[in-house]
Amino acid sequence: MSAKHPPPRRRFLAHLGAAGLLATGPFGLAGCQRPEPLVRVAGIVWIGYAPLFLAREQSVYDATALRLVEYPSNSASLMALATGQVEAAALTLDECLLARAGGLDVRVILVFDDSRGADVVMVRPGITRLAGLKGKRIGVEETAAGALMLAKLLEATGLAPAELVKVPLTADRQTAAYRAGQVDAVVSFEPYATQLQALGAERLFDSRQLPGLIVDVLVARADALAAAPRTFRQLVAGYFQALDLLQRQPEAAAQRMAPHLGLTPAEVLRALQGIHLIDRAENRAWLAGPNPRLLPAAQTVSRAMRSARLLSAMPDLAQLADGRFLPGAP
Repeated sequence: MSAKHPPPRRRFLAHLGAAGLLATGPFGLAGCQRPEPLVRVAGIVWIGYAPLFLAREQSVYDATALRLVEYPSNSASLMALATGQVEAAALTLDECLLARAGGLDVRVILVFDDSRGADVVMVRPGITRLAGLKGKRIGVEETAAGALMLAKLLEATGLAPAELVKVPLTADRQTAAYRAGQVDAVVSFEPYATQLQALGAERLFDSRQLPGLIVDVLVARADALAAAPRTFRQLVAGYFQALDLLQRQPEAAAQRMAPHLGLTPAEVLRALQGIHLIDRAENRAWLAGPNPRLLPAAQTVSRAMRSARLLSAMPDLAQLADGRFLPGAP
């Protein structure tokens, strides 16, 4: 292949390198992708992904064919997907679009949730207005959904980026950084927002003010979907089994989810109030049919990302929505 048209993986790695994702460390470049039938799925600790890990807790999945791999941040999950360390990943829609823009052929096979308050800017007591963030140190994961949240926060405050002191901070380091006094505010999400609240932080701005912007999805590489369709159906079906348990027996499910999230069962139930979990019927509306709801949502998020200079051009949305793996799909 000529240098004029580098392969998708090389284009994507270059794209991530420009965004600062190609850092050295345990989540850097990996070797060859493992052969199927094993499907590896990257995910982080987030209230909207919790039913997926609840399915694993309930031994719904065949561990010889399907493995959930926990990463410390969505940036790390995205990098693992790009380098072939995993075949699928739980990401936000904007992160999925970043992957697409980088030339990675990924499809959305499940929509987890729509954030309605669970993505939040937490601040130290005394910061009571958005304008009060001027000159303050704000922790943010700059290559993930946090960057989009911060851009919208700046838009709401009227502040310029230079009027804040950005502190690069992945989600798993938020509570430690806040406790150590390294930041005055954090672009966070559940369960870390609840953990920060326990340290005295207060909520200033959240995703209720950004309807439809933070959507969580399960994405998979197109080649992996072709190689292991039965495993991906098992993955999606197991998720809905766990979601059924959560809806039928919320207290029992919260009890099982609490250790993974680092919250009490009562805190789990409160955190769940900040998201709208997408059920089977809604998933079909989002992913199936001639006019899946995902496409206009992706266009809206793409425009917001371009406005925030997180994307240089609209990504290709062809075949983005893939409803073949939903229960009952032909």
